[in-house]
Amino acid sequence: MKINLKSGIDKLLFGMKQNDVIAALGKPDKNYKDEDENVIFVYNAQKMRLTFYQEEDFKLGYVVASGVDLEVFGFNLIGRKIADVKKDLATKGITKYNQETFDTFENYFNEDNWFILQTEFNEVVKFEIGAIINDKDEFDWKFPAKK
Repeated sequence: MKINLKSGIDKLLFGMKQNDVIAALGKPDKNYKDEDENVIFVYNAQKMRLTFYQEEDFKLGYVVASGVDLEVFGFNLIGRKIADVKKDLATKGITKYNQETFDTFENYFNEDNWFILQTEFNEVVKFEIGAIINDKDEFDWKFPAKK
């Protein structure tokens, strides 16, 4: 599945509503509300968790994915050494990361593109991407709003 930085993953665009996502991917394997009343869709086959923000009229705003077919700029991510992934991304101008460590996990957050590469044992195990917030402090939705 192709990651489209600042926009979404594959057919999924930030700003889609739940029905738009169901039209693109089918019914989720699981759906529930989190502690903030956001709606979460889980797709097992794609290894994805989608968050629809309650405060934003339940628009798709965040995706967590761990499928081995995830790729950005033609580079695979999952199961690769973080040093190799960072080297690949550097060829596309992505070089800044804030790094955090939790137990055996390390997160590499790139604010410009609002994504996290999560590693365990120096290997990328998860990719998270969120909708970009623009200069007006508003979400930059990519899915055209229905009139």
